[in-house]
Amino acid sequence: MKKVITESEIIRIAKSGLKEIQIGKEDLLTPLAIDRIKVLGIKVNRDGKSEIGRSNKGSKIVIGSDHTGVKIKKVVVDFLKSKSYHVLDIGTYSEESVDYPDIAFNVANRVVNKEFDFGIIIDATGIPSAITANKIPGIRAATCYNEFSAKSSREHNDANVLVLGAKAIGEETIKSIIEVWLNSNFLGDRHQRRLDKIKAIEEKYLKKN
Repeated sequence: MKKVITESEIIRIAKSGLKEIQIGKEDLLTPLAIDRIKVLGIKVNRDGKSEIGRSNKGSKIVIGSDHTGVKIKKVVVDFLKSKSYHVLDIGTYSEESVDYPDIAFNVANRVVNKEFDFGIIIDATGIPSAITANKIPGIRAATCYNEFSAKSSREHNDANVLVLGAKAIGEETIKSIIEVWLNSNFLGDRHQRRLDKIKAIEEKYLKKN
């Protein structure tokens, strides 16, 4: 039987001293329960798989930018390292003009081949690099402009590449977006069903080739 788990139940669990809970495949967590789980750092396992509350600290991140994002990329790399992430900067390293598809492909390809956990790409608007990265099957690149889009892209879409616009948003906003994005995790459930449909579309067109 499907069970609805509320915030009050999570608070009760936390008071008992438990740091990890098991839930059934069909069980539902209310939005307030999910928020409380994250605040309290409780680990949630659904059918033996960690779902919420896990930390992405220490993840391996590959980052790249075109010439428009070189300056902010340096800031982002330093920021990530200060948060204990393992970072590889694949360029570009100067403001001499380069083509964003080359950078976007290089980052996304390393993620889809599981060399890195996540990718971050920076160009002027965050749009063209996302278009490029999403041509690679298995990549879910999200252009984010605020904390809400960052959180949603991870929780609902399981985004594995974050794309940012150096000329569209400021330094502090970029840091905030990255912080939220890396501290949010895929919620599964109905969102997995939707991702499965995206994958089916992807596979349909791959078969044509």
